[in-house]
Amino acid sequence: MTMKQIYIFSLVLFVSGTQTFAEDAPHLQVGAASKVINNQIGSWVQGAGVPRTATKQRDDLEANGLYLSDGTTKLLLVSCDLVCLNSGHVVTIREAMAEATGIPPRNILITCTHTHGGPSLVKTNYLMPIDHAYLNRLEDWLVELATQAVQSARPGKIGWGKGETQIGFNRRLCWADGTHTMHGDASRKDFSGLEGPDDPQHLAIFAADSNGKLIAVLHHNTTHPTIFYAAGIYSADFPGEARKILREELGNIPVLYLNGAQGDIAIDDMLNRRQESREEKLQRVARLVADETLRLYKDVTYHDHPMLEHRYDDLKVTVRLPDPDRLVEARKVLAQIDAGEKIRGMKMIMAFGAVHLQKVFGENPTDTLPIHAIRIGEVALVSQPCELFCQFGLDIKRRSPAPITAVVGLADGYGGYCPTIYGILGGGYSGQPIYWTRLESTAGYKIVESAGRMLNSLWRKPEKEVNK
Repeated sequence: MTMKQIYIFSLVLFVSGTQTFAEDAPHLQVGAASKVINNQIGSWVQGAGVPRTATKQRDDLEANGLYLSDGTTKLLLVSCDLVCLNSGHVVTIREAMAEATGIPPRNILITCTHTHGGPSLVKTNYLMPIDHAYLNRLEDWLVELATQAVQSARPGKIGWGKGETQIGFNRRLCWADGTHTMHGDASRKDFSGLEGPDDPQHLAIFAADSNGKLIAVLHHNTTHPTIFYAAGIYSADFPGEARKILREELGNIPVLYLNGAQGDIAIDDMLNRRQESREEKLQRVARLVADETLRLYKDVTYHDHPMLEHRYDDLKVTVRLPDPDRLVEARKVLAQIDAGEKIRGMKMIMAFGAVHLQKVFGENPTDTLPIHAIRIGEVALVSQPCELFCQFGLDIKRRSPAPITAVVGLADGYGGYCPTIYGILGGGYSGQPIYWTRLESTAGYKIVESAGRMLNSLWRKPEKEVNK
């Protein structure tokens, strides 16, 4: 055999070996699970200005989980029908889930849909306690969910699609005197416009086994699920109703709903008000969400070896504290409530929010925001723990090199509202410093920068690799 023949023979073996290696590469493993996470009737329902206990359960609250592993990266995404979870609670719960499953704890991402028809889990009302008994049960439920999702994992594939359906509208109204309010009558003569944009993008991810049988659905859109706000009813709101519609069409599978940058977004269109009942609104919005997901499902293309990668950044930010004079007035309001005066609504919210902010952060005005960037094939998920104003979500998408980018809120803890400079200048609820609007004025911009860096590290090779 000549040297040329030996070279050709060796090249064939090398190429063949490379092809065999690609074919033998670890197959994507997919698992999923659902868990009912209802609270006891008679317990508090999450609400800021309206302290009420639940008189009935309209529909089940659920936790739904999707587990993905490519042999190197293990990732568990969990969507809970809850308003939010404080960061300390999330750390405790995910550590227990990690111990039970072997998934790295920071690769477990617990998100909340932000339904206002769930139990009281964050202190936003002077008269309502956090339901710690429920949180203990929730930890057990989520450990079971994680275990079931991992144990159910089998070779599978992922498909995705991006569409559009508008279920959210900007809810910050600007007035001629320079003030801004959350909600308001846009027909007033002094109305000067909406403060910011909205985002109708709709994402759907479909997980199937290797035979094409659907395992789970994850979908994403942006708005506040507040249909049952102050109703004294436990409900998953429109994400739960959309889940019901999808299950009627696709089978009884886990369905995750991830909410977007919805800090200044509401279901109600401030410029074109609808006259409809709670149930009518619920059915209308749920149908919009489910129908768009079903439309994307018709054209889904699956990938059994998608790139699966994850980055996170614990972003340190400062906290804005209330002015001393405002604290004095706020404490007077709480003293009046203690004396029996029935002060409720925004006056109670703002007073308690200022006092509680000083109590929690007065000695150390700093906070940590966990920012995550996840690559699933050509889809980028950026998560952060805030009620991020919509403009920041759009900014993250503009800077993203991914074909599809979705910004997920209320994930891996709760950082409160994160307004733009306009929101802070305009003031009012979600603008003034209170416990759940506490972050420094540049926090949202820092979130955008952090997300942009991580997304580019997931999609773009380092210059030294490009120049090889």
